[in-house]
Amino acid sequence: MKTAFTNREEVERKTLMILRIIQEAGQTVGSRLIARRMGELGVSSSERAVRYHLKLMDERGLTKLIGDRDGRVITSVGVTELGKARVHDKVGLAISRIEILAFQTTFDPETRRGLLPVNISLFPRKDFPDVIELMKPVFDAGYSVSSRVGLLTEGQRICGIIVPEGKIAMATVCSIVINGVLLKNGIPMDSKFGGLLEMKKRDPLRFSELIYYSGSSLDPSEVFIRGRMTSVKSAVKDGDGMILANFREIPAPCFSLVESIMAKLSVADINGLLIAGKVSEPVCQIPVDVNKVGVILLGGLNPAACVREASVDVDNRAMSAVMEYSELIPFSDIYEMHRQRRRKSHSQ
Repeated sequence: MKTAFTNREEVERKTLMILRIIQEAGQTVGSRLIARRMGELGVSSSERAVRYHLKLMDERGLTKLIGDRDGRVITSVGVTELGKARVHDKVGLAISRIEILAFQTTFDPETRRGLLPVNISLFPRKDFPDVIELMKPVFDAGYSVSSRVGLLTEGQRICGIIVPEGKIAMATVCSIVINGVLLKNGIPMDSKFGGLLEMKKRDPLRFSELIYYSGSSLDPSEVFIRGRMTSVKSAVKDGDGMILANFREIPAPCFSLVESIMAKLSVADINGLLIAGKVSEPVCQIPVDVNKVGVILLGGLNPAACVREASVDVDNRAMSAVMEYSELIPFSDIYEMHRQRRRKSHSQ
């Protein structure tokens, strides 16, 4: 009886994973690609086993066969099933995502090459000129992890996401890039929580709200943005407001090396570290473990939060995937391009 239960659990777990893979692909996907993607996620499965699961999923109406080959798409029933996924599959998803993205990070600040984690924000194309204007002060004030962004238009693919019709996607560097670079240098970083950091006269004061990664299925930044709990614009303009930030801890003996690595990251236009405390001492009223140093990192979605504060529609996909550093361009270049377009259209 115990074995049968375990088997049912395993089948359900793989079913949900396959559904997520097909949904993220945004197009028909075959058993070979699914098996490969499952392997990348740490679940070994043969093409034959995947085809078996897909057949069962077709019978349940979760997926649909397209064409004569084994390409599948997810159905509306499948999308609903994902939304009702078991609670214990969701708990801890945020912390697991952080660990996976940190491992996948290959960015080298000295060569300025490699993959780094990004967030994806989707905006209506018609609103994008306003989006650029709203974001500019945030980037200028340094309330972003990096001033470099990725930009794609409808129909293009970014990190497994196909940009929908009428939308423009912007990729912003995620603070997990620091986790990843430190990990590659043998330095562990303990990710505790994401929260709303109160800024007073442009200095970090305290966290007013926080969500621990270990108990959340969503990125905390997404929750705060959707709830319109940020006041990034006020923090930028007046120095007082609520911005998105993350709390981490690092071993005290590593701190001098961390400072050296952060200096190299800064040269590569990555400046996510907002403040670092002293050994075993609280940071912004947050207790720190013995022989640890508490650090506060900027949230990568602060520019998108400012846009949402202005009631502009935005669909955020925090901690989306990794992206090649060379594909990112300075936000100032995008702003200048759109300013010239506006000037040209007005002159006509």
